Amino acid sequence: MAIPAKYPLLEQIDSPAALRSLPENRLPQLAGELRSYLIETVKRSGGHLAANLGTVELTIALHYVFNTPEDRLVWDVGHQSYTHKILTGRRNAMPEIRTRLGPSGFPNRAESEYDAFGVGHSSTSISAALGMAIALANEGRPDHAIAVIGDGALSGGQAFEALNHAGDLGVNLLVILNDNEMSISRNVGALSNYLARLLSGRLYSSVREGSKKVLDNLPPVREFARRAEEHMKGMIVPGTLFEELGFNYIGPVDGHDLSSLVKTLKNVKALSGPQLLHATTCKGKGYEPAENNPCAWHGVSRLKSEQAPSASARSDGPTYTRVFGEWICDMAARDERVIGITPAMKEGSGLVSFAERFPERFFDVGIAEQHSLTLAAGMACEGLKPVVAIYSTFLQRAYDQLIHDIALQNLPVLFAIDRGGLVGPDGPTHAGSFDLSFLRCIPNMTIMAPADENECRQMLYTGYLHEGPVAVRYPRGHGPGISVNPEMTALPHGKARLLRKGSRIALLAFGSMLSPAMQAADEIGATLANMRYIKPLDEALVLDLARGHELIVTIEENAIMGGAGSAVNEFLAARDEPVSILNLGLPDRFEGHDSRENLISGCGLDPAGIVNAISERLKVQDCHRQPTRVIS
Repeated sequence: MAIPAKYPLLEQIDSPAALRSLPENRLPQLAGELRSYLIETVKRSGGHLAANLGTVELTIALHYVFNTPEDRLVWDVGHQSYTHKILTGRRNAMPEIRTRLGPSGFPNRAESEYDAFGVGHSSTSISAALGMAIALANEGRPDHAIAVIGDGALSGGQAFEALNHAGDLGVNLLVILNDNEMSISRNVGALSNYLARLLSGRLYSSVREGSKKVLDNLPPVREFARRAEEHMKGMIVPGTLFEELGFNYIGPVDGHDLSSLVKTLKNVKALSGPQLLHATTCKGKGYEPAENNPCAWHGVSRLKSEQAPSASARSDGPTYTRVFGEWICDMAARDERVIGITPAMKEGSGLVSFAERFPERFFDVGIAEQHSLTLAAGMACEGLKPVVAIYSTFLQRAYDQLIHDIALQNLPVLFAIDRGGLVGPDGPTHAGSFDLSFLRCIPNMTIMAPADENECRQMLYTGYLHEGPVAVRYPRGHGPGISVNPEMTALPHGKARLLRKGSRIALLAFGSMLSPAMQAADEIGATLANMRYIKPLDEALVLDLARGHELIVTIEENAIMGGAGSAVNEFLAARDEPVSILNLGLPDRFEGHDSRENLISGCGLDPAGIVNAISERLKVQDCHRQPTRVIS
């Protein structure tokens, strides 16, 4: 798709080399065109808007000053990299971003040589860029490795581990702190910009390094000078922490002032060793609705108006996220021990109302998944009832804490696991494809997966009452549209529901797969069970179905290996039951970015795919039953 003619400067830029051929005074015009193009394309395609609007000038300046891709540019999380994609040869593909035929919504090494590191999760950029900087130094190359990390991502422990390591090494690592005022207080203005240029300049650096050499023989004076420098900078800029970690702190600089950015980055490029540039930006810059409400405009669906994205329910019922949000508020009103914990996903996990109604019982710990779980463990030790609301893909980051701090001690922590299974356009970095597998092997864990909205509410209540760790895992978006009973009733522990009796074939559906399995069962006349529990498995029902059918089919929206189907296999194999088993689930590959519906169909988990897989298996079984003819 060709870029519209209303972007005369942007249409000339198909690589960073073309960008660097522009005179510097043309860069503000390019920024304006880029911002307009972002708004136009993202509103059409959906995706991350506010974060990308906030990094337009910063991205231009980085590619203008540094020699990418030889200089490595790593984006933390990567949801702010759309301008980067536009400037690196993917401009005309942007209207199809996050679709099967378009670019990923995050940097992807397989997509472009300019995507130095594949990302999607937070707080990884400094570690990755440091690894690259070490490798470049070992090769004797003068190229830089640059990590762009937001102030929110800096709350992740891995970021501080990397900073601590980098400060001791002296390699050419530049960390850019993109401070969009979401968590670090701002300190901007003409004086700040002047100081940023001053602190990054050759004169200051030469005097600083020269003074160190002169004063090396006078330790008390050198220490006094060091402290005086720190106090002077600390009075004006919040850089003392980074200086203590071994970084030369520069900033803050206005992240939307291209002239200051370019000058400062040119100065920084000439320095050696670990540098940290603090740039202040405005999330949603240049688009008033996003500036006024950056959270609502963080990630958007296709839009047809200027209205902010809404989480309101469709006519077929609330989302699973909303079901959880309403349940935890109702539960907290009943029981003052309820605590809500989330690692920086208050809006996404449905805890906004809870935070407003019960602020003293709500804890957003920032991007610190490990801490969130051990915090919950400590609370559970003291008799509280913590509920950890977390995306499946982010729970992976706290696996040790899940095992060591919670399951090992059999503590009553309830996990409300959102985005279980395939998530659609966000792609493989955000898919919750593995949780049933990695949870099922942990002793003391109870694992449930609701098939509809009402079952989700009742499972949350059931898990809350259990004296031990419980995971309730549900998919993104809406369920089949079942009315939610405001009452709460505990489900029988470890028991499934037999929904349909058929012959020859028994379908065992787990969670979100009940709806397509029901359609498939009706078509082929199969028995159908809503399994509800992954652990403990309803062994009595499984055994009964195995003995009454020739084919057992397990269906789950999780990796086949180690998942719910594997639990059935292990149970029946241990009893040497002579029944054929077909496991349907997510294949052994990372699924790309596309609509959730297309991904489900591509994995053979829609009704047609289920019926087709069963038909193919039956053909093979029937073929094996035919008598063998000996041809003489």
